[in-house]
Amino acid sequence: MATDVAVPALGESITEGTLAQWLKKPGEAVAADEPIATLETDKVSVDVPSPVAGVLSETLANEGDTVAVGALIARIDEKATAGATPAQAAAAATTNPAGAGENPQLRGSEHAPEPTANGDEDAITTLSPAVRRAVLEHHVDPSKIRGTGKDGRLTKDDVLAAAEAAKAGGPVHEPEARAPAPTAPPPQSAPQPAAKVQTGERREERVKMTRLRQTVAKRLKEAQNTAAMLTTFNDVDMSAVIEARAKYKDLFEKKHGIRLGFMGFFVKAVALAAKDVPAVNGSIEGDEIVYHDYLDVSVAVSAPKGLVVPVIRNADRMSFAEIEKTIADFGKRAKEGSLTVEDMTGGTFTISNGGVFGSLLSTPIINPPQSAVLGMHRIEERPVVKNGQIVAKPMMYLALSYDHRLIDGREAVTFLVRIKEAIEDPTRLLIDL
Repeated sequence: MATDVAVPALGESITEGTLAQWLKKPGEAVAADEPIATLETDKVSVDVPSPVAGVLSETLANEGDTVAVGALIARIDEKATAGATPAQAAAAATTNPAGAGENPQLRGSEHAPEPTANGDEDAITTLSPAVRRAVLEHHVDPSKIRGTGKDGRLTKDDVLAAAEAAKAGGPVHEPEARAPAPTAPPPQSAPQPAAKVQTGERREERVKMTRLRQTVAKRLKEAQNTAAMLTTFNDVDMSAVIEARAKYKDLFEKKHGIRLGFMGFFVKAVALAAKDVPAVNGSIEGDEIVYHDYLDVSVAVSAPKGLVVPVIRNADRMSFAEIEKTIADFGKRAKEGSLTVEDMTGGTFTISNGGVFGSLLSTPIINPPQSAVLGMHRIEERPVVKNGQIVAKPMMYLALSYDHRLIDGREAVTFLVRIKEAIEDPTRLLIDL
């Protein structure tokens, strides 16, 4: 009996995605709910699970194809046995009436790569989001690494071990001769064979933009074209927050099981300031202004394929511990590539922390339809005047970019000053002042 695999619902307003990678090949066994492919949408990567246990009998779309929600992309034969060739598995599926109803629009692209006799080397070409990130970060060639995971697949530890071996000057083990991996091209900085390198040679490489990067580019440019964007700056003395963290970090972690970070203070400060300046938490829809009585904070997070902004829902009602746990979970899942469309949807205000990368000052771009974004930066000791004395203090520049169509300069400055006051005197966060 053959079961069709269709593109699942990808989230509100998302009607299609790009088939980024096949995680299984025809003839391979799959378990129920086991991912067989990865789809890229405008916001996140989504795994497509197998609805049943069996053998992947055929694929109906190629990597790189754009597929609509509900389109058939594969078939699972519940009666076939693992190890069958793609042709045998496909033949077994098409002899069953359940194979009827194939998608004619995708049928023409059915050209799955033939597996080799060595199952371990087949599996090396299957990279999970976490492994892809490790490959890009450490600039290693996945085709030269022997996988130790299930069915010979590469694991993150395999990549890290290969990177360490390369640093130590260890030998490079070339794999047995096989066709180039179609799903995981080597990173841009992967070394080329020495014999091909010529002195003074100049090279270029063209890589198609991912769907996520295309969407980010489009939305950021749209924000500049639509909003009357302006940025105002201030600086904040981080001494009080640093002292509070140093004093309570051990007790906080012992009680809540999470570290007390800086972001929790800023989220709480934004919630406090938004009560005084509600326009900063609003948006423009047509000729109307929408004011929100809740605060959903989009937190900019770096992911393997670009910047993503998961949303902390009802941040104004959350405790420090709840905020820190949510942020830590987002960071972990962003690295793994497991954030969902629902995690990214919505948001009424954005906080971007360029300080983690060493940024001293920047002008962040708002995330439509939001009307403002707060930019945090690195903390460094600078000379400031306190009570007539020049002293060194840990200072941070803050930047608020905002849509001047909705937010006046006075409101923007007031909002930023309220944040400064709350960070420099965290007691204000407790007494709602």
